[in-house]
Amino acid sequence: MENSASPVIIVGAGPSGLAASACLARRGVDSIVLERDDCVGSLWQKRAYDRLHLHLPKQASALPHLPHADDAPAYLPRDHFVRYLDAYADRFAVRARLRLRREVRSARFVDGRWEVEAVHLGTGDAEQYTARFLVVATGEFDEKVLPEVPGLDTFPGQAIHASEYRSAEGMRGKEVLVVGCGNSGMEIALDLAQAGAAASIVVRGELHLMTREIMNASTALFAYLPVWMIDRLAVFACRVVFGDTARHGLRRPDVGPFTRKIQSNIYPVIDVGTYDKIKSGQIQVLPAITSIEGDVVEFAGGKRHRFDAIVFATGYRSTAKKWLKSDDGGLIGDDGMASGRYPKGENGLYRAGLAGRGIYGSGTDGEFIAEDISRLLRQDSGDDDGDGV
Repeated sequence: MENSASPVIIVGAGPSGLAASACLARRGVDSIVLERDDCVGSLWQKRAYDRLHLHLPKQASALPHLPHADDAPAYLPRDHFVRYLDAYADRFAVRARLRLRREVRSARFVDGRWEVEAVHLGTGDAEQYTARFLVVATGEFDEKVLPEVPGLDTFPGQAIHASEYRSAEGMRGKEVLVVGCGNSGMEIALDLAQAGAAASIVVRGELHLMTREIMNASTALFAYLPVWMIDRLAVFACRVVFGDTARHGLRRPDVGPFTRKIQSNIYPVIDVGTYDKIKSGQIQVLPAITSIEGDVVEFAGGKRHRFDAIVFATGYRSTAKKWLKSDDGGLIGDDGMASGRYPKGENGLYRAGLAGRGIYGSGTDGEFIAEDISRLLRQDSGDDDGDGV
């Protein structure tokens, strides 16, 4: 069993973990970063479809102390962002502190220290790490969610989660069902339709459809207006742009988009062309699935359709609560997501990137965590003026 000690253990090497480690290093604080996969930013490198672009402009999609280049696209494609994360890990020497293929099995606060047990997935060896501070940075997209659908095991075609979907190659002329109408589901349905597949999408609930421009203009107003007013302005702009989306099976919630995001962590859907395909009939909107029998899917209301493939764009969940064994003081909810907006808990526990604020939130959490930890270490060493750690 390997035993390692460091002032800070960070679990997760996505944008949040990278930002926290880099910000700590800039303040002279060492850390160990434990990552289950074999690379940094594994969500972006291994579980994102090819056509993915960030919906926030590059100015809001950079991590601390490394802005995107002036000539970078306004909305970064996936491959560009992957290269950025690799460059970030190199720039701030995060790789020297990185332990890849380490799956954390438990983290406990014992006698004033965090004891973290992990398994090296390459060798199967058990490892133990100790630190005064623990940062949970495993992200809100850690484990894929698949619904339980009666008869799914009888479906003869390809049935995959969106994390396994890369492109519509080989789908031309095929009947493909996308289950889920979030950003991933809507974009995958568009990708399929543009490639010549007969695409359908399951829309079970309500959603706010927006353009990037409306989203970004609304976000800019948060410094000046209350949320309820921004909601009204955004909904009005969306009605002008899209008209009555309910006519095409996309019902808007009564709760405004930003209030809904705050209350339920449900993101608005950014339209990049899917809605036009829905209006033209190239993408069919269907209600909830009730059962599957062979290649025939039955939907609420009794409709039945045959499909060659199914893509479940049914989201992810955080797994932090599975391995965090000590009381977190209410820092992380039962769903593994942030409970409240403050990223600091008890006994030297922090969370990064679990508050649903995207890449920008990863950066602000990283800066806060690094400043707070470095301040506490300065106090321990009697250096309250910040001359050392």
